Amino acid sequence: MNEWEWQALEDKTPLTHIEVMGVLVKPGDRVRLRPRKGGDVLDLALAGQTATVESIQEDYEGKIHLCAVLDADPGRDWGFLRQPGHRFFFSPEEIEALPEEHARNEAVAPKILIAGIGNIFQGDDAFGVEVARKLMLHSWPKGVRIIDFGIRGLDLAYALQDGYEATILVDAHAHGGPPGTLYLMEPDLESLNTRSGEEFVDAHGTNPMRALQMAASSFSSSPSSASQKRSLSRILLVGCEPGSLGGEEGHMGLSEPVSAAVDEAVQLLESLIVKILAGEWPVALQT
Repeated sequence: MNEWEWQALEDKTPLTHIEVMGVLVKPGDRVRLRPRKGGDVLDLALAGQTATVESIQEDYEGKIHLCAVLDADPGRDWGFLRQPGHRFFFSPEEIEALPEEHARNEAVAPKILIAGIGNIFQGDDAFGVEVARKLMLHSWPKGVRIIDFGIRGLDLAYALQDGYEATILVDAHAHGGPPGTLYLMEPDLESLNTRSGEEFVDAHGTNPMRALQMAASSFSSSPSSASQKRSLSRILLVGCEPGSLGGEEGHMGLSEPVSAAVDEAVQLLESLIVKILAGEWPVALQT
């Protein structure tokens, strides 16, 4: 569709519900995406993901489109605010309604966020991104979410507010050891609440501590009742000592010792996920 056609779609009165495979689907319901073969490559990449129906639209030709906001989108609040890039349109044949019990079970599953962080154009700073990409090739229990945030610090800050039981940040981290050395650290979340929100001028910075501070500042400035107090979840940082960050001109690709540490980090994260799902909290190796 071109811009005029999408505008025509937006201007029509949204439908209150639609029947999909004998099930009534309405805005607010959760669905699983099943894009048709041969469709848009970006839509095909979302196959199997769960989403919430934001609206049901009828275009100027009478075709029905369901507007969905991905559960895995760290900026999904922007989708419900109808911001571009956070809403996706599918035909009724491309969605599967989730049974209420299934949706409820998914909602209460343990929630662990693995956040890959880094800039692929700055050498070893891409460590977290490479680890996240390898993790995405594995199968994980429900409730374990892996996202490559890259340099999207603002999206990470929003994701940290989503009520995960535990979050593991994966990033290059200079701590004075030989390149390729892995660190497991637990940031002091209490100290983050004392930082001023005015420090967060660069919302797309790659420093995970800045994203943590931004999230903590948002919590402290948001009104909340005593029965619904918001706070950051438990946080771990899996860091890798970088060898080279690309210099002034930058470059792509990890150095040999950092590249070798990627598989080791994947194994470490696998063990951390098992422990957290079992109700155990890992002991940090470095502080």
